Amino acid sequence: MGSVAFAQTSTSSTTAATQPNGVTETTTTTTESLGTATEFTPGDSLTLKTEATEPMHYTFGKDVTYVNAHGKVIEASKIKKDSTVRVHSLKHGNDMVVDKVILTPDRH
Repeated sequence: MGSVAFAQTSTSSTTAATQPNGVTETTTTTTESLGTATEFTPGDSLTLKTEATEPMHYTFGKDVTYVNAHGKVIEASKIKKDSTVRVHSLKHGNDMVVDKVILTPDRH
């Protein structure tokens, strides 16, 4: 039986306004998505298949951490096409930029 994508996405946002002293705080949106890696170029990009109609495309930030389900740092080469992964990303403009990829156990 092939891999099954479980589309689980969680999003958190922090929004702040300009303070009376003129300091402006920025909005940060982080998202975690679970799915199957259909295309993966370490340090560059990832396409994730979820239950959404269209695959999700991500670009990578300067520092991306790759970890296993137990939080142990692993080599990027452990992520393969059809691996089930959880992607942690931050929104920068119109792009979702990955800062962590978590390799999860396959579900059969």
